[in-house]
Order: sequence, then C-alpha cells, then structure tokens
Amino acid sequence: EDVVAELAKLEVDLIHPEGAPPFMFQGFEGERKLIESWVERYGIPMMTSGQVQVEALRALHMKNIVVSAYTNGETNAMVTAYLEEAGFNVLENAGIEVPFEQAGNLSHQQVYSHTKAAVLRHDDCDGILLFGSGWRSLDAIELLEQDLELPVVHPVPARVWSVQRRLQINEPVDGFGRLLAEMP
Repeated sequence: EDVVAELAKLEVDLIHPEGAPPFMFQGFEGERKLIESWVERYGIPMMTSGQVQVEALRALHMKNIVVSAYTNGETNAMVTAYLEEAGFNVLENAGIEVPFEQAGNLSHQQVYSHTKAAVLRHDDCDGILLFGSGWRSLDAIELLEQDLELPVVHPVPARVWSVQRRLQINEPVDGFGRLLAEMP
C-alpha cells in the first residue's frame, strides 16, 4: 500500500499494482475488497492483474477454461481457487515442468505444444488462460487461437486492453489475439 499511496500523491489517472499471486492469495472477494478500499481512500481507479484477467475472460465469454502456466503446486492451486471463486470452471491448471527461474527460456513453440496438449484433454473447453508474464508466450497466442479456434487470454495483452478501456482509448492491435484485435 505504501507504493500505491506514493503513486496517488502524484495524481496519476490509474494505478495497476502488479503481480498476480500476492493479490490472488487473498481470494477473488478479498482482493476486490482490498482494491475497493484503496480506491475509496485514494480516489484513483485501480485494478490488479488478476482482476484484469477475469475481466478479459468474461469479455471473451469464457466459462470452462484451461489454464496453462509455468508455475505448479501451491501457486496453481491458488490460481484455480481464485478463478473458480470468480465464477469460472477450471478444467485443468496445466503447469509445465520447468524450474521457475528457467521459465523465460521456454520457446513459444514449447508453450504452444504444452497448452495445446492440455486443451485437447477437455472437449468442453471454451477458452485458455496463459498464466504468468515471465515466459515467452506472446507469440503462442495467435497460433493457439487459430489452431484450436478458442480465445486466449494472456496477462500482458489483457493489461493493455484493460488500460485502454479505463482510459477510453480504442486502439486495436493485431498479432496478440482476439482480445486486443477486437477490443470487446
């Protein structure tokens, strides 16, 4: 909150405290209440990475999702619980087996293959969340959407989409999936 207060003193238009897990560990409702209290206290619109991803999943009309991640264990369980509390059916949270500090070394082809295999295990999947900004997954978004004919949400394009919406900017961007291309 100290950093949020510091930014609020600068009278910025929007604050986006970053890092999904620290907020998601509070649960969807706990996070919502915390952010609402900060908005009330500082008078500046705010949203977290988790909130942005939920908004993007909803904008693309997803309900039954597969999460593909470079995390595992406790983090994946927390992300699943958060998303389910937000109203989604997480069919699988497929963590790729890689040491956390090596996630950035995975190619987008590896992300694509890992994610596609997880999605193909679920006939009722209607969307994909590529969880985490620390792996090279941006170039996998359009490949997955084209090949599987399903929308894909990634934290970075979701953040760009959300900021544009909040600042009333409508500048579609091609190459990073339906969310940015269509700006729903």
